[in-house]
Amino acid sequence: MKNPAEYLDNHVFEARRPRRELQPVVAYADAVQAIEQALADAEKYKYLLMRALRRHADDTRAMAGEAKPATVLPFYAASEQSELTQREQAA
Repeated sequence: MKNPAEYLDNHVFEARRPRRELQPVVAYADAVQAIEQALADAEKYKYLLMRALRRHADDTRAMAGEAKPATVLPFYAASEQSELTQREQAA
């Protein structure tokens, strides 16, 4: 997986602003191209990650036999949970 700066390595050039030192600059079109490439790579990695997770889940189910239902624990305290359900019912 690439470092975010690596997408811009080929597109950076140096420009001198008036009365200042050279500074790295990236053209807008080059930045858009680098972002599109990064998003395409992210989609590819997302696909590979999801495939690996599915394969792992299938393997663990096969090893464990029948899958037991997961225990769901409340995220909120009981008082907050009742307030949330009341708001949902009112909406």
